[in-house]
Amino acid sequence: MPKSANIKWHAGDFTREAREKSYGHRGATLWFTGLSGSGKSTVARKVELLLAERGHHVYTLDGDNVRYGLCKDLGFSAEDRTENIRRIGEVCKLFTDAATLTLAAFVSPYRADRDAVRALMAPGDFVEVHVAADLSVCESRDTKGLYKLARAGKIADFTGISAPYEAPERAELTLRTDLEDVAASAARVLAYLAQHGYIPVT
Repeated sequence: MPKSANIKWHAGDFTREAREKSYGHRGATLWFTGLSGSGKSTVARKVELLLAERGHHVYTLDGDNVRYGLCKDLGFSAEDRTENIRRIGEVCKLFTDAATLTLAAFVSPYRADRDAVRALMAPGDFVEVHVAADLSVCESRDTKGLYKLARAGKIADFTGISAPYEAPERAELTLRTDLEDVAASAARVLAYLAQHGYIPVT
């Protein structure tokens, strides 16, 4: 519950249903989770571009980007990771209510944290996308050298090396980005959205 007293949720006159009718698609959060280097942001950005080209309202929330502002006070401890995901989940809930197709690309290593975001949403509003790739492939894509630093003990609590990653147990969609290219992964995301009524079938 909020610590603030004397607050009340204010609903707008332009409802979510009206927005969805106006925009021609349903609002939803697509939560891309996976190891660093698995391709979460890359796939999300490709999906964003494809949806925008179709005229859909779409926005990508990227793990690094939110740490410049919204979560700049948080590190990478288990507690800070949980708070990071909690804040992002609340933002995604607002974006979804605004009938935006929200693409959230975060390692989000803890299953309980992702499930907590799912619980914030109405049924169908949260689509978990497991971006899966073998650790060796993720390390080979590591342009920032983070895995090397983690293996040298210079980065603590690094997911996949010195901190756990809990893979989804009920992801709506799994992308094997070590076995297919970005275009194929993005196409599968759009196909899922069309098949399940989030966007029109083209």
